[in-house]
Amino acid sequence: MKYGASAAVAAAVLMTALVVTPKDAAPSAAQSACALDAASLGGFVDIPGGGFVMGVDPVFPEEGPPRKVLVSPFRLQAHEVTNSQFAAFVAETGYVTEAERTGGSAQFSESETPEVFLSWWSLNAEATWRSPDGEGSDLSGRDLHPVVHVTLNDARAYAAWAGARMPTEIEWEYAASLGLFDPMDPESGIRAPDGSLRANIWTGLFPVLNSRRDGFAGTAPVGCFEPGRTGAYDMIGNVWEWTDSPFAPGVPRATIKGGSYLCSEDYCQRYRTAARESLERDFSTAHVGFRVVQSIGNSDELR
Repeated sequence: MKYGASAAVAAAVLMTALVVTPKDAAPSAAQSACALDAASLGGFVDIPGGGFVMGVDPVFPEEGPPRKVLVSPFRLQAHEVTNSQFAAFVAETGYVTEAERTGGSAQFSESETPEVFLSWWSLNAEATWRSPDGEGSDLSGRDLHPVVHVTLNDARAYAAWAGARMPTEIEWEYAASLGLFDPMDPESGIRAPDGSLRANIWTGLFPVLNSRRDGFAGTAPVGCFEPGRTGAYDMIGNVWEWTDSPFAPGVPRATIKGGSYLCSEDYCQRYRTAARESLERDFSTAHVGFRVVQSIGNSDELR
């Protein structure tokens, strides 16, 4: 992941050794209780066809330029795919994820040198979707958390089993844009007018202090925050979401969208609908998950 540098953050990093990480906070009963009920799990919302401006109000170079896009209607799973959903897929098919086959997944963790980006991440051989925090961890209390440590290839396999497919970047951004509480405010997905939080992001000084003002240090159960105007939950924050679109011509990476619990207001700012990042299709991390869609028509960019 690449993030925009901040002189204020760098200075603060050098002044403190306190790092609060997602691993410090196991899911509580109160957190699990805020999730969707069983009857709502796996539901889809209808996204009407229409047009929008993709890449509006770009902050980073890869987000622009703004361009008009026409999108055909489709159905979007109302929440990120959960551990319980993925477990059902694995139980029926015997599927083994790439992290389980190839030696682990990327984990965000405490660092003695947090001013060095690469020190925040390490390849944890024991980190898989079954053990999201590595050795000794499991899915206890996390059935309704989004599944993580899954690659795009893993997500595609699940989607095919579920009778769905992965969204394109155009579809994902269109649905997220329609869901904004205030279409004129690209940050309305994370913050209400009274300042209360509408998404699970990093609150505090990244990466040295997570205040957990949103109630979570790591992932949140799906549905803990109010849905957007489309009825979809967590399009912003919680975990990045895979799309089936290449990041750029000739770049062997797929696009991920939406930001995660590691996106902060003072640093990453990639919790906007136009924000985008990239990841190798066969790589997985602790903060990337996915949701699926069902086709009704096709999507095309107006040129």
